[in-house]
Amino acid sequence: MTGPLVASGLFSPAWDNLFAVLLGIGFGFALEASGFSSARKIIGTFFGYDFVVVKVFFTAAIVSSLGLLYMDYLGVVSFQALYIQPTFLASAIIGGIIMGIGFAMGGYCPGTSLCAVAVGRKDGLAFFGGMFIGIFLFSESFPLWEKLYYSGSMGSPLISDTLGISPEMFTFLLILIALAMFAGVSWIQNKVKKVEY
Repeated sequence: MTGPLVASGLFSPAWDNLFAVLLGIGFGFALEASGFSSARKIIGTFFGYDFVVVKVFFTAAIVSSLGLLYMDYLGVVSFQALYIQPTFLASAIIGGIIMGIGFAMGGYCPGTSLCAVAVGRKDGLAFFGGMFIGIFLFSESFPLWEKLYYSGSMGSPLISDTLGISPEMFTFLLILIALAMFAGVSWIQNKVKKVEY
């Protein structure tokens, strides 16, 4: 998790677990403070009356992108030490569809369901339990899905590399897209609330 910071020589690998715990606590606090432990708030995205989820995720993407650019420039983080998850296009699309259906039906994703469990929500506990049952069933039947799982391998490309632009230009475009999205979803939310009342 803190590989880039460790690789930069700023911290010893012995700090890795401490950083992981502190980042986890901070992430959980941010989820709860944003209302992500409530299925009603999350499901609001699909019904158009609450777009906090979308706004928080876009804000996180912008902050992360800008933070990585500046920390790499200052020599605090090494881009070469960043781990990029390999992309398997077919399984990513299928998994995204399944995840989206589960998200819309249950009102949680894996992280937010754990946040809901932490604050004592029973629906979060049911979702979290169902997720583990799904993980178990998938793991036990993996040989059946293995070929599909690894199909459409694209390596570990960055979006900026795929588009043929610099990371700086990608971050700039991401900010413009986010600003347009913020304005768009605010307009939709206002229209939906007017219809409700």
